[in-house]
Formats: sequence, structure tokens, C-alpha cells
Amino acid sequence: MGLAGVLRQMIRRFLGDRRGNFAMLTAIAMVPIMGALTLAIDYGEMSRQRQLMLNSLDAAGIATARELVSGATDAKLTTYATDFFQSNLSKAINPADTTLTVVLPQNNTGGGTLKLCSKLVYHPYFVPVFYMLIKKAEEEISFNACTEVRLKNTLEVALVLDNSGSMSEKGKGSTKTRLELLKDASTKLVDTIAKEGETLKQIDKPVQFGLVPFAASVNVGPGNAMDSAGLPKSWMDGLGISPVHHENFDWRKVRDGELGAQKKVEQNGNGWIKKGTDWGSSNGKPATRFSLYEDIQTLSGEKVAWKGCVEARPSPYNNDDTLPTASNPATLFVPMFAPDEPDRVEDDDDYLYGTYGNSWWPDRLADTVRHRQEDVQKYFRKASSFGASGPNQSCTTTPITSLQDVTKGSGKDDVKAAINAMQATGNTNVPEGMAWGWRVVSHGEPFTEGRPDNERGNDKVVIVLTDGENTYGDLNDSTYNDPLRNRSTYAAYAYAGKAYNGGDSRIFKDTSVSKTTFTADNYNAAMNQHFKKLCDNAKAPKTQGGNDPHVIVMTVALDLNASDNYEKRQIDALQDCASFSRVNPEKKLFWNATGGELEKVFKEIADELSNLRIVS
Repeated sequence: MGLAGVLRQMIRRFLGDRRGNFAMLTAIAMVPIMGALTLAIDYGEMSRQRQLMLNSLDAAGIATARELVSGATDAKLTTYATDFFQSNLSKAINPADTTLTVVLPQNNTGGGTLKLCSKLVYHPYFVPVFYMLIKKAEEEISFNACTEVRLKNTLEVALVLDNSGSMSEKGKGSTKTRLELLKDASTKLVDTIAKEGETLKQIDKPVQFGLVPFAASVNVGPGNAMDSAGLPKSWMDGLGISPVHHENFDWRKVRDGELGAQKKVEQNGNGWIKKGTDWGSSNGKPATRFSLYEDIQTLSGEKVAWKGCVEARPSPYNNDDTLPTASNPATLFVPMFAPDEPDRVEDDDDYLYGTYGNSWWPDRLADTVRHRQEDVQKYFRKASSFGASGPNQSCTTTPITSLQDVTKGSGKDDVKAAINAMQATGNTNVPEGMAWGWRVVSHGEPFTEGRPDNERGNDKVVIVLTDGENTYGDLNDSTYNDPLRNRSTYAAYAYAGKAYNGGDSRIFKDTSVSKTTFTADNYNAAMNQHFKKLCDNAKAPKTQGGNDPHVIVMTVALDLNASDNYEKRQIDALQDCASFSRVNPEKKLFWNATGGELEKVFKEIADELSNLRIVS
């Protein structure tokens, strides 16, 4: 029986009782009993209304924060917050009894917190008794509460976008090519998130975007060979000391003076040094891939410049963002230089085999066939012209665009111009694209525009999109096609048949695939394993036992068919690589999209990026 039932029973007994003492006692007891009852009723209702106000206040805070990051004006935000707050109040609360104060982030000293405060005036049901009991007859009964929504200060995003040859094909469900669709969707994404970042007026570089076009390799930019003082960049192997720098080159005959007594090289630790007056101004400087680009020229004086692509570092450094240092030469980045492959290939009996695809400089035919590809001295003998792809074979993409502030200045236009300049050609190397996306948002070299990795209130995001499985050009493993056992065309992992430090080739190093099966299928499997290690490393917590990852990864499979075994592998790899959404922890940040759906997918990505900016 409830309190009201007890009271009703007491009153009936009181009215029916004829004994004076009981009636008197009951009458005396009714005052505190009725007072307690009215107090209980009003206190319960007061508590209920207060909780309803708090619920509405919290909801209004989150909703207003989302409007704020979408770029609404101050006046619209205040109106929106008030309307949302009042519309979510219970019918038990009259909006006229409430007030709402909105403090926008640009009005805060810290610049990063949205604060909403509300006041509720409560009108008790049993006014005289309630006021008498709480002794507040002259004062109104009101409650005050505040809610705060902390906005993420900064966001750094690397767009890692497939520029392989298949991106020139028409997108499913569209009349445009996949690359055209990608350019449109990426440009709109940058515009949307840049507009949101403009609302954080007191924060330096609130939103930064970078771009990593990838195909068979990644172009870090030809301007990154030397620093402003004319010295090699500290993260580039300008001294030729990396264990892979001379992997395809034999300097011994130059050492032995076959170019002349005043044009030799001498070994110096892991590298080589030019010696002799015939070297001119380069006498005493390192003999490297960079110097080869400088030294090669045609009879007419034509030269070929390094386009900016680098090889993948040997495992495990190809799968992380370890700081490159000369004290650990394997961490340095080596410029790609595709060796001149033999003009014609013959065995010891001069039997003629097929020719290689990248024969771009005349061989010294007096040399044995096995040495023609690694012969260095041939590059110092002038020829009439360059042939085939030259030393920049497999360097087909435009350069990386490092993180740019897209909220002010020319940053947004620079990123959008770089997106528009992308071109489709070459094979597909998703792991190298992902690796450089991580390096772009990291704080340390090669690119240092990213905020410190442990800075609070900052998210680093890598968005990876590809339209095909990983590919590495195999040579069918036949004697006719590949008598030198290169096993592949030259690209970021160099030749698949070239042993690294006497062990496995770099494409196979630290994978579980067969190390003696030189097929496109096996290369694909090895690259997928590198990709998984890379994704796991990137998503790992910044600190031991922590929850914040180094990088939040979003992945998009474009026009991939799950019924195709190879494409299904790539779909699975991309899905596994993706992070989980913070808004919906059970949802992977992975999209399997057709070309016609790409704009919609990028709008969903924009929503996820906006969600990263809000922490209640």
C-alpha cells in the first residue's frame, strides 16, 4: 500500500472514531504527516524535472557541437541551441520557466569548449506547505546546471589515393573515369572539412590535409634530394650507405681504373667515394644514385633528372614510421634508379634470348651478359639518346603534398590543385601508399608538418582508396624472358629476384609466402602481408596500455568484385586494416563502393571526420 493509501485509511479511521483522545492525536499528527506528503510529492517532481532538464541540456550540447563544426554562424548556433533545448523538454516543464546561456568556443579562453548552462524555476504543487517547510517563502525555487562539449583542437588527414592505370577506366554506375570521380569526391571532402576548421579561430592549423598519390611506387618530390645548403637531406641516403643503395650496381671496375687513373672510386665503409681530378667538382664526393643522375648525359648534353620516387625500406622499416637516421642506414630512403637492362641477352655460347623491357642505355658488349646490367662504367660513356623508361621506370605519380593548413592562406587551393593533377598509370602498391600516408601525418622526418604524436586533442587520419589488388610485374619466371633472374620489373621493392644481404628479397622478407615462387600471385600475397603489418603498426596505441592509436585508418575499395579471388583478397585486406568508428564502435571505417556511389561514401567519411572533432 502506498503513502496515499495509508493516509486515506487513517483519515477514514479518524472520521469514524468517536474516542476523543484518538481524534485529538490524529489531528495533531496530520500536520507533520501532510507536510511530509506534500514535501515528498514536490521533491519527487522537482527531482524529475531537474533530470529532464539535464537530459535536454546534454542533448542540446552534442547537437549544437555538430552544428558548430559544420560552419554555422554564432547567431544561428545560439538560436539552434535554444530551440533544440526547449523542444526536447518534457511537457511537464514550461519552456518559459527555463533560460539557456550559450558560450561558444571562440568566446572561451581555451578556444576549444562549447558550454551550455540552463536555469529551471520550479513551481511547487503545495506552495504554502512547501515554502513553510523549506523556509523559503520569499525566494523562488530554481536549479542551475551546465554541460560542456570539448571540441577536438586539430585534425590531420592524409589522402592515400590509387593512381594506377586501372583508375582511367569508367567507374561502375558512372560515365566518368574512376580517377575523375575520385578527384571530385576528394575535392568536396577537403572543402567540407576545411569549412568546419574555420570555426576554431584561436587554434593554429586546426585542419591539415596531405596527399599521397601511389601506383607502383611513391614520389616524395625531386626537391627532397638536397636541403637549402646543398647538402643531402638527413632522411635521404645522400652518402650511399644504405644496405640497398648499391644493390644493382658494381663499382669494382671503376675502382680498378678502367675509366682512367684520374677517374676512380674508392670504397669507404658501406659507400663509395669519387677520386681523381677527371671527376671535376665532384672529386672527393660520394658515388651514389644521385651522382649517377648527374653524370649521365647524351652526346648533345641532355640529362635525365631524378623524378622523386624512392624504394621501399627493407623490412621491418618498410612497415613503420621509424625515424630515418645515418646511425641506422637501413632506415634511410634510397632514390629509385632503374638499372639499364641488357640490350640483348646471350649465354656463354652467344645464344640470343629475348630482350628486357627497360633497356635505355648502350651496353658494353665486351662484358659478359651477367655483368651488363650491374655495370656502372657504361653510364659514364655518352650515348645518342635515352631509350625506354630510363632510370625513372615505375616512377609514374605526381609528388606527395605534405600537410597543408586548409583553413587559411593557399593551403586548401594547393591540396585541391594537387588532387586535380593526379594521373592514372602504372601498377598498384597499396602498402607503400599506406606507409607514406602514415609518414605524412607523423611528426618526425621525412615530413615534419604533423603535430607531435603524443599531443592530446589531435587526431591523425589516413584514408586509403584503391581500385585493384596489389600488383608487381613478374616476368613469367622463364629462361627466355628472364635469363638474368631479375624475376620482376624494377619498382619499389627493386627486383624480386635480388637477395637482400644474402637472404630473402625485399618483397618476401619477413613474410610467410614461398621465397622461391616468383609469380604475380605470390607477390600479391607478400604485399598483402606487408600491408597488414603496416596497418597493425599504424593503429597500435601511442602509449602502452593506452587507447588512442597512432593513426585512425579509413579504407575504400572502389569497384572491386568480391566474387573475384584476387579482388576479394584486397577487399578483405582493406576491411581488416580499417579502424572502428568512435560513434558506432561496432562499425568498421571501411566502404566497398562503386564509382557511382563514391561521392556518397566521401560524404560519410566527412561525417566521421566531423565526429572526431567532438568529445563530450
